[in-house]
Amino acid sequence: QLQLVESGGGLVQPGGSLRLSCAASGFTLAYTAVGWFRQAPGKEREGVSCVSSSGDSTIVPDSVKGRFTISRDNAKNTVYLQMNSLKPEDTAVYYCAARRWSTCPQTPATMTRTRYEYDYWGQGTQVTVSS
Repeated sequence: QLQLVESGGGLVQPGGSLRLSCAASGFTLAYTAVGWFRQAPGKEREGVSCVSSSGDSTIVPDSVKGRFTISRDNAKNTVYLQMNSLKPEDTAVYYCAARRWSTCPQTPATMTRTRYEYDYWGQGTQVTVSS
């Protein structure tokens, strides 16, 4: 069974950190770019980071730049999202998704518009930032 499973979400205070993991089973992530998306209630699902298959190229929107870092370990078939200095507006369900190509879109805005280019999605993990 082809599956992506996210983990690492939870409740954190403003200014805190979380590390999300996205583990693949049934297929290898090594040849695909992987993106992290998030969706807050009543809002569009938006891209928050993407990493190329080799890990040497990433995109990050301005809203999380300097706070979120995406990385991958192809040997473990896992992609990570390190989130620091979390804000209440980061509260959302976070999803990872495998893109059908090895490279990321050129811009974060393109990443959001082309969600259909991601063939496999995880079930999501809730991140809540609140005091």
